[in-house]
Order: sequence, then structure tokens, then C-alpha cells
Amino acid sequence: MNETLDEDARYRAKMAKRKALQDAAVASRSIEKGLLVVHTGSGKGKSTAGFGLLMRALGHGWRCGVVQFIKGTWATGERAAVARFSDLVAWHVMGEGFTWETQDRARDIRAAQAGWARARELMEDPKIRLLLLDELNIALRYGYLPLDAVVAALRARRADLNIVVTGRNARPELIEAADLVTEMRLVKHHYDAGVRAQAGIEF
Repeated sequence: MNETLDEDARYRAKMAKRKALQDAAVASRSIEKGLLVVHTGSGKGKSTAGFGLLMRALGHGWRCGVVQFIKGTWATGERAAVARFSDLVAWHVMGEGFTWETQDRARDIRAAQAGWARARELMEDPKIRLLLLDELNIALRYGYLPLDAVVAALRARRADLNIVVTGRNARPELIEAADLVTEMRLVKHHYDAGVRAQAGIEF
């Protein structure tokens, strides 16, 4: 009985100490700003995490924008779900499919440029609070867009605009400019075991 009481007392003391540290850390953070968020890495979940942030923003009534740079126009679960918030979301599919499908660099460059032009329009819209640039990292990796100009524009975003960039192989210049970078690391993937891409999981 005494051992249980001692263990409970130690636990309470530990949590009280942790709470004091957490409270002090929270109190020391006073800056509020729009963030540049990058989701990259070889693991699954980069776009999924971006759409999770989009749903959170919609829950707060924010107006949001989505520009998809690489993925084509096939039906996806996230697009169908977000369509229910059509009054709050401007959704633009500017890609024409993965690069190994199009096999046309000039066409891919034109699609990426059109996507970036649309992204710039949304960045200038004062009503947009969160902008998801899905697979922009791929467009930058393959040189479809001028890296320096894109990074400069992202840095110069409005003070209240949050931008989320997804895709593998984020360029070091973008990582340096970002406020938050998460790298998805592949540990195990069902695709390698012969499981096909499935609705509700991959799209």
C-alpha cells in the first residue's frame, strides 16, 4: 500500500514539474505569424498531412486554397471530402499526371508554370489563410520552376498566410526558408509486398 502511495506521489511530483516547464515554455512564445511548412521525405503521408492541416483550418472557418502541381485529375477521397466545403476552398488541379506518365518535359513545365501562376494569385488573395501547394517539391526538383524565384515569393508571403508545401526531395533552399519541416521516413510499405494502391488509403 505504501509503495503504491509513494509511486503516486512520485508521479504527481514528476507531472507537476513537467507542467511547470511546459507552462514556462508556452508563456515564452509570443510570436504569431503565417508559417511556411514543408512535408518531405521518402515515406508515405506528406500530402495526407497537408490535407490534415487543411481540414483543421476549415474547422476554424478559414478560407483555403489548394494547388496540385503533379497529380492528375483522377477522383480522390480528399477532393470529394473537401468539396463539401466548396464555399471555403479554392481547389485547382494543375498537374497532368506523374512525370513518368506524361513523358513530356515541355508539357510538364507548362503545367507547373500554370500551377505557380495560380498559386501566386491565391497568395495575393487576402481572404486565403492557408494554401496547400501539393507536390511543389517535385516541380522544383525537376527544374520545372525557377527555384530562387519560388523561394523568394514564399518568403515574401503575407504575414498572416500559412503555406504548406509537399513532395519528396525538398530543395535545401526551401528547407532553409521554412518555419517547420517534417521528413516522412519510409520504414515499411505494403506496396513492396504486392498490395496495390487503394481508394481511401492512397487516393
